[in-house]
Amino acid sequence: MNIYTKKQKWKLLLLAVAVVIGILTFLITNNLAKKLAVEERKKVELWALGMRQLSALDNEDKDYTFILEVIKNNETVPVILTDKEGQIISSRNLDPNKENEPEYLSKQLEKMKSDNKPIEITLLDGNKNFIYYKESILLTRLFYFPIIQFGVITLFLLVSYIAFSASRKAEQNQVWVGMAKETAHQLGTPTSSLMASLELLRLKNVDEKVVAEFEKDVNRLEKITERFSKIGSAPKLEKQNIVETLIHAIHYIKARSSEKVKFSINFSENDKILVPFNPSLFEWVIENLFKNAIDSMEGIGTITVHIDDRIQYLFIDIIDEGKGLAKSKYKTIFQPGYTTKQRGWGLGLSLSKRIIELYHDGKIFVNHSEIDKGTNMRIVLKK
Repeated sequence: MNIYTKKQKWKLLLLAVAVVIGILTFLITNNLAKKLAVEERKKVELWALGMRQLSALDNEDKDYTFILEVIKNNETVPVILTDKEGQIISSRNLDPNKENEPEYLSKQLEKMKSDNKPIEITLLDGNKNFIYYKESILLTRLFYFPIIQFGVITLFLLVSYIAFSASRKAEQNQVWVGMAKETAHQLGTPTSSLMASLELLRLKNVDEKVVAEFEKDVNRLEKITERFSKIGSAPKLEKQNIVETLIHAIHYIKARSSEKVKFSINFSENDKILVPFNPSLFEWVIENLFKNAIDSMEGIGTITVHIDDRIQYLFIDIIDEGKGLAKSKYKTIFQPGYTTKQRGWGLGLSLSKRIIELYHDGKIFVNHSEIDKGTNMRIVLKK
């Protein structure tokens, strides 16, 4: 299991825990709201009972203090009292500024009819009144509380994630730059010594073929040192022939790979396409893409390099005949630490993305891929 896979599992685990907490909060609050709704209906029924008892008392009966207290104590549940014809007799706990507006009361009554079953009151004279009601403001807020709470938690997690990602990216940038500069520094001294040794071999008349091969390796080390030294500082971009760099990269990889790996190009080695880029860093990207393509094809197949030269942009497609990628992996492969190989740190494509997008203001992405058919990696550069 590589570093990226472990990181993804931790993210999924934390997300699952957050979802479980959200669901439990919603269920508990929803259950509490249902219980409160039952209590509110009992309260309205008690209020109705008080109204019924009050209508049954004659003027000489003095024992109505408690009944009036019951009716008075309903200060939260909005209610409307109607006669059997549906005409509004009175209302309670509605908007005091609109309580005298017939249109407002009618709308509230319709809402109450759709929300809850009315409570019937049989009066002393045999007539019937009906009490309609709706949830109190407290109960309504309680219903919406889980949604608001979940929204606040989501917003907090989102802000925290963005802040953490920005901090982590800045830290990664420092690590990248520090590692690259240190690598360049460490390679610089032995490379200089090897260059001096190369001149010494020439003075001693060593076989020129041996010296030539030795010189190739020394030049390669010098180029690698140059590449690492440029990480962390904006490279100077000059308009140069990008075809020349692509051909050089093809020859380099071709000489170090199996004869079963073929290269196909839709342009001529003599073509000249001027683009502002840094040859040393750009060739590094192309080499990474070629190596990944060869690994995906397991050393057998054709790598096609296709150039689409447009007025403002240059499109470079590198197409292999390898294992392909699932769509879910199109962005994942550029994450630091992601790799499908048994060996390696999974930094090649991440570094390539940094070079193209950060230093060349371009784009690199998976243009198309099919499982067991191959992958098309695309680079877009501004001309």
